[in-house]
Amino acid sequence: RTGSIAMASSTQAGAVEEPLDLIRLSLDERIYVKMRNERELRGKLHAYDQHLNMVIGDVEETITTRDIDTETYEEIIKTSKRTIEMLFVRGDGVILVSPPLRTV
Repeated sequence: RTGSIAMASSTQAGAVEEPLDLIRLSLDERIYVKMRNERELRGKLHAYDQHLNMVIGDVEETITTRDIDTETYEEIIKTSKRTIEMLFVRGDGVILVSPPLRTV
């Protein structure tokens, strides 16, 4: 196999024949990425490779932290958000990629 770029050019423009085709169809669209360590990203997919390394623009990052109150033993959930103009995401931290909703 010569690589996903050659494979993508040989498939039809809207066809999904392998998992990375779904990512290819999401280029220049807003996607949702769930990362390790309770991080979530939403942004516009600019580029990706076969390892799911991605370049995402106009990113909103949400980080969820869970702590236990030492007195009451209740779980305390905190979320923090930040925006990032451009972000490189290393693929080994990716758990899930959700493309934008498409209507038929």
